Amino acid sequence: MPLQYTVCVSRNMKTVHQEVESQLLQQPRALPNTNILRLPFWKMLANVDSAAKVERELRIFFSRLKRHDLGEGVISIDEHSTLLISDMDHDSFFGRKKHIAREIWDLPFVKLLNISITLSPYTSVDTSQFQSLLQEGKENIWLSSQRDAYQAPLLTKWKGKFSVKLNITNHIAVSWFLDRVNKCQEKLGMEYITLEGGEGNLFTEHGLNAPKILVGDEYIGLLAALASRIGKSSIMTAGTRSSHLPVFVRMTPLESDWSYSGLKGIIPSVLHYSLLGYNFFIPDAVGGSLSNEFVTDEELFIRWLEIVTFLPVISFRTPPWVCGEDMVLNLTRTYITKHREFVVPLIIKYADEWASMGTPIFRPLWWISPDDPTTYTIDDEFLIGNELLVAPVTERGAVQRNIYFPGSEYQWIDTSNARVFDGGTQVDSYPVALEEVAVFRRLDF
Repeated sequence: MPLQYTVCVSRNMKTVHQEVESQLLQQPRALPNTNILRLPFWKMLANVDSAAKVERELRIFFSRLKRHDLGEGVISIDEHSTLLISDMDHDSFFGRKKHIAREIWDLPFVKLLNISITLSPYTSVDTSQFQSLLQEGKENIWLSSQRDAYQAPLLTKWKGKFSVKLNITNHIAVSWFLDRVNKCQEKLGMEYITLEGGEGNLFTEHGLNAPKILVGDEYIGLLAALASRIGKSSIMTAGTRSSHLPVFVRMTPLESDWSYSGLKGIIPSVLHYSLLGYNFFIPDAVGGSLSNEFVTDEELFIRWLEIVTFLPVISFRTPPWVCGEDMVLNLTRTYITKHREFVVPLIIKYADEWASMGTPIFRPLWWISPDDPTTYTIDDEFLIGNELLVAPVTERGAVQRNIYFPGSEYQWIDTSNARVFDGGTQVDSYPVALEEVAVFRRLDF
């Protein structure tokens, strides 16, 4: 297949990036709901088989957050739990369970919680919903082979079940999906919704030619557009040509280790997302989320927490009360507060600059000093705007690290001890205790 491409030549990487960005994105940028930035996300893992048990787990989890004084946050539930509580007929449940005190299982408790639900464009073929839509002759709301006379829906597997996928090019299908979301919002009272499962091409999976509108990864872009219609508190698990839309993107899951597939991979990924225009992202949960187990490495948990404190949203899969000693809980409280009071205002400040000019919020060191070759070798430091330099520890057992200060015309001051350093220089073995992260502000700000 012939490739068509453009070669861009400029004096440095920054000017190349700015020119490419201006050519590729012609649409106005819109900010998502920045209130999300102020709230930590807590993923609740509930392997249960009924809505009543989901509600019970939510109540227990909420009580633990309150007991450990972890403040206001968003409890995130997966698609299975979402479907259970959204499909539940509560009146009928109360009729069957008269011996259970109503206040224990009352749905308004769920509506009082700040929860984030998860949905996908997939429908399992073993659900009553699928059967009902087939009987109503609405099979065209799912993707189907263009060569089938009867347009039988294309089968695939999602979460281990045979499923069909929403035909996102069909306005009737989109209206049906939006109506489903609206009903969930009315029933559960939630503000935040994650749409997952946009990745992949079902036609390629079946060896079929996709319609032009769904060639390649176009489905993801259409799903992002759908997410923006749901509201500015929508979260995607992938994005393509959609960085201008007011949605959040959840970053790739990472391993629970110190490698570039784990903790060391956070900062390179952050810079990758931000330079592509996706500045409103949700980093992987503290400690990583690819493992089925909770994180037990206390040091890894703390160093991970210190990095994501300076990113848009802090999310947790491993609750801090199961990770280690009281120090983990105390540091979690401290860094949640630091994120809300110190980091979020800074991100919002540069969000306006991104919206008007397309300048990334999170920047590599070469952004501030594009003619300094050393800045192109640094993958464990990053800038917020041009004023804050963050240099976390990413090595196991380390309580010191080398720090490079970009910009020979600038000076940087340590926000914790007021030490001042000249730009264009490196300081070796700078002390950074386990409970600390090295952060420097440019002196002329």
